[in-house]
Amino acid sequence: MLKSYFITSLRALKRNWSYSLINVSGLTLGLACCLLLFMAVRYELSFDRHNANADRIYRMLGVDKSDPESKPNPGITFPALAALRNDFPELKDQLTMVSRIKSAVVSVSDQAGTDTKRFQENDGVITFAEPEYFNLFDYTWEKGSPQTALANPNTVVLSDQIARKYFGDTDPMGKTIRLENRMDFVVTGIVQSPLPTTSLPFDVFLSHASILAYGNSSPPDDWQSTYSGAQIYLMLPTSEPGAETPAARMEKQLVGFVNKYHRPEDAQKLRYVLQPLTDIHFATNTSNFAQRSISIEMIWSMVLIGLFILVTACINFINLATAQAIRRSREVGVRKVLGSTRAQLVRQFLGETSVLTTVAVVLALLVAQLSLPYVGELLNIKPGAVTLFSPMALAFLLMLGLLTTLLAGFYPALVLSGYQPILALKGKILSSGTNRYFTLRRGLIVGQFAISQLLIIGTIVAYSQMKYFRSVDLGFNRDAIITVTVPQNEPGQLENLRAQLTNVPGIEAISFGMTTPASMSNWTTGFHFENEDKDPDYGVLMRPADTAYVRTYGLKLLAGRMYLPADTIRELVINETFMKRLGFQKPEQVIGKMMTVAGGNVKKPIVGVVKDFNMFSLRDEVVPSVLTTERGNYRTMAIKLSTEKGGTETVRQILKKVETAWTATYPEFVFSYEFLDETLANFYKSEERMYSLLQLLAGVAIFIGCLGLYGVVAFMAESRTKEIGVRKALGASAAHIFGLFSTDFIRLVVIALVLSSPLAWYIMNQWLQKFEYKIAIEWWMFALAGGLAVGIALLTVSFQSVKAALMNPVKSLRSE
Repeated sequence: MLKSYFITSLRALKRNWSYSLINVSGLTLGLACCLLLFMAVRYELSFDRHNANADRIYRMLGVDKSDPESKPNPGITFPALAALRNDFPELKDQLTMVSRIKSAVVSVSDQAGTDTKRFQENDGVITFAEPEYFNLFDYTWEKGSPQTALANPNTVVLSDQIARKYFGDTDPMGKTIRLENRMDFVVTGIVQSPLPTTSLPFDVFLSHASILAYGNSSPPDDWQSTYSGAQIYLMLPTSEPGAETPAARMEKQLVGFVNKYHRPEDAQKLRYVLQPLTDIHFATNTSNFAQRSISIEMIWSMVLIGLFILVTACINFINLATAQAIRRSREVGVRKVLGSTRAQLVRQFLGETSVLTTVAVVLALLVAQLSLPYVGELLNIKPGAVTLFSPMALAFLLMLGLLTTLLAGFYPALVLSGYQPILALKGKILSSGTNRYFTLRRGLIVGQFAISQLLIIGTIVAYSQMKYFRSVDLGFNRDAIITVTVPQNEPGQLENLRAQLTNVPGIEAISFGMTTPASMSNWTTGFHFENEDKDPDYGVLMRPADTAYVRTYGLKLLAGRMYLPADTIRELVINETFMKRLGFQKPEQVIGKMMTVAGGNVKKPIVGVVKDFNMFSLRDEVVPSVLTTERGNYRTMAIKLSTEKGGTETVRQILKKVETAWTATYPEFVFSYEFLDETLANFYKSEERMYSLLQLLAGVAIFIGCLGLYGVVAFMAESRTKEIGVRKALGASAAHIFGLFSTDFIRLVVIALVLSSPLAWYIMNQWLQKFEYKIAIEWWMFALAGGLAVGIALLTVSFQSVKAALMNPVKSLRSE
């Protein structure tokens, strides 16, 4: 019986090979997209789950109670670690601090000391860690012991990958690496490289006992300074059913902890909360060491888009199957007369669907495999982190195939098997069923194009927002500026470097500062203004820089003057927002006022006010900020290049001269640079990924929809051949015949636009709410989406309709 079903199905599919090809193509694309999206979602949801105690591990965050809109801060003050161990002895071995080094030069010398290799590590893979770190997080040790490897100062544990990078195939144990040309560390352990799905992607673990000597922390008794690279993690007991969760209980105890160790004015504003380790990857409002996060909303969007694509492919199948139902009515009548039951017919037609689906599943796996490198790059998934031939992926594809068979084939099977044999054999199905099936097809086409237009509108809005990011005035110049890290700041070094570069043709300005105007590395501190009784309940963002900073970045001075050159804080320049928060309406009014910043005791004068500039990404509003001199914090050199003439070769020549001067000043370090506009573009990687994903999936949805529309129009043209012949014989023009086919489909596209527009507006408006600076969703975006959809529909319909319109009526009427 099964063999008979299979042979009959193959014959039916061969007989209608064009419709079979359309169905297979649509199903293949739909299944491939679903499989790729499933693997991407599974990858994102697996972050940090490889740790056996992932559900018990938490990260401490500081929250500013006085500012409800402030973001939780993962940076924890250095002395908090020892205080927590003192006050919570039960957590002594389940508590640890990590302190990341964002970038550093690692030097590795041979035994004779004659050959030294230097490696620039810029991705935050280096951290200070304790032996307790490995009590919380799971690592596979190849050499050394987790209890003793980092117990002593000047020791280091390397991942196997980084060990091969530094030492090749030789045994790294006992070898020495030098960090930033100022401290040596002996290799005491080797662990396997961290998984791609971790929020702590460290490859180099320096002993925490060396942190003070290295200078990567604040003083042991400084409770005011926080550093985003220093974070505390703790592991709590397992929750008991019906009882208060350990995290909630610990947060209550941390209230007393804050009151005990922090100044009263600070304790009033500070609250510690615990963030589950498994939530870190999805918390887009807090930073993480992996520098990669994704919102739960984005996860759900990927799931829904995958379902939309699959539904679109299934709609194709249903449309074409019901379009062919009338043609196969006599076949059904004959089968019923010969004794076939309805159940047997349902199995027969589901068998045909399953054959198509099986072919589509195999092709989808091939298409997905070929597309995986591109999709991995698009979604920022590390190569090799996802495989489509895993048991989970294959099981999902099998289940998806079964679901597709039922979803796409069940209704057509019921329709075809439900014909009454007498009406079928007399050919009366046409008159009794045409309207019903035509209405169904129209409804499905509306649904299909509504999904396509939803994705098109989303793509247009996302593109407009990304274009706004690239063109909006940030308050400073971001073009033709390169930034170079300054590894040391000894007396005379900066002056020597500036002197070597000042007369280089093509360089307009040079400035040294802590960071660029907009940066992910920020220093926020308290202040005291004039003779007020208490400190304000908000902090200011410090931007230490030399006197050339304003000219280099094109900042605009609204009143007063720039501060005079100095090595320490001497004079202050504030931004507009700070001026207004202080209660002044005009910049001139604040000039000459006195204030202390950064914990200082001596009041400094405000000598200037600059126009507001963005200090973060455009997701965030401008905050009060202070520009001032503070040579000890200069870590970035900015070079403004001339844009008047020259090209790529000129820039290369300038960079070569910059590298020569920089290497002469810092011979023990590795030169690297970044263009400021590219650095700022990294702020919006997640939005770029969303836009690219929408663009790709909108194209797939449109293509699948067009396949189905083409098939339906082809069938209509074939079934109405004689009608068209009669119309042409009676004088109908080709344009009239074209309109006969096109008008109804255009009406369906317009209905789809009306239905999808409110939902598209709501979804994209919610997405735009994440940004402090955003575009407005305008009417032309919906008009453009509708115009594109109409144009695509007309293009799809035109080939078959024009072909039918140009057919010789004599041939179509010859059999009458």
